[in-house]
Amino acid sequence: MKKGILERLDAGEVVIGDGGYVIALERRGYVKAGHWTPEAAVEHPEAVRQIHREFLRAGANVIQTFTFYSSDDKLELSGNVTNITGQQINEAACDLAREVANEGNALVAGGVSQTPLYKDSSSESEVKAIFKKQLDVFVKNNVDFLIVEYFEHVAEAEWAVQVLKTSGKPVAATLCISPEGDIDGVSPGDCAVRLVKAGAQIVGINCHLDPLTCVRTVKLMKEGLEAAKLKAHLMVQPLGFHTPECNHTGYLSLPEFPFALESRAMTRWDMQKYAREAYRVGIRYIGGCCGFEPYHIRALAEELAPERGFLPPASDKHDMWGKSLELHSKPWVRARAQRGFWENLLPASGRPKCPSMATPEDSTAT
Repeated sequence: MKKGILERLDAGEVVIGDGGYVIALERRGYVKAGHWTPEAAVEHPEAVRQIHREFLRAGANVIQTFTFYSSDDKLELSGNVTNITGQQINEAACDLAREVANEGNALVAGGVSQTPLYKDSSSESEVKAIFKKQLDVFVKNNVDFLIVEYFEHVAEAEWAVQVLKTSGKPVAATLCISPEGDIDGVSPGDCAVRLVKAGAQIVGINCHLDPLTCVRTVKLMKEGLEAAKLKAHLMVQPLGFHTPECNHTGYLSLPEFPFALESRAMTRWDMQKYAREAYRVGIRYIGGCCGFEPYHIRALAEELAPERGFLPPASDKHDMWGKSLELHSKPWVRARAQRGFWENLLPASGRPKCPSMATPEDSTAT
């Protein structure tokens, strides 16, 4: 039997998460931007299956169900003209994730995300009913653990944790917040304390900001837990984009969001630095969110191969520091077959007069 998520983390193992689905599938023509809903699990299962498989081959230990924003209230708000229900999507997503996870030593994580209803009414009973409806599908399909992800308000995330923990399965909770705290001004440390007290065994950050910013926020969460004398495993799944000038709401405030983010894409060498820094501060569940492609996940797995004890299958045709370039016909390319070249490279944008920073939109605007 596969070891569970807590068993792996309790043993000090590095768990590599998978990457971002909605951005990757929007670029491939299977998800509508702005809506970001996952009906592709029903409409185009082959596309979801393929990206699951690529993340697994790249070294992911966890395959998340493609259930981001898969609640009926979000589907209705997004103009769901296909009449595909959240339950149908969640069922299909569970089947796809399990099929691919069983091809390797990976676990299936069922995920729930923030609801439009919370901002509209803040009705605890109604919001919890949405999470319970999703949870019932995850329990029926026997996912290995559950993730509360992409929450801007820690209060709503607490409600989600409280519902999901009734399953008896391990629960992870990640917020899409900055080092300044959640959207209501609750500090990262206090957010972590509240999530653990609600029942989460794994806490951290996902999406909205770049890797090193997210690692910094998780470090603040860790400090808050230590001050409160609480214990939990730490998790991080950041953006695959550079966002140094972002404000409280992250990359959503950038003018390049969502159709011109390619110039901000992180290189595999950036990812290796991120993986090492996350490991250094004590994070053991390390993955990605929007902007992460399979080669980024492979970079994480390769950087942490000494700690994990193996390389992923996707490394069979690749070496971390370009050793294969020694066989190139051009001498200046052969000279790049060394770690120092890639670690010290400052990639050019290739765009004349390209600004180094953008002016984010006002994050307080409604």
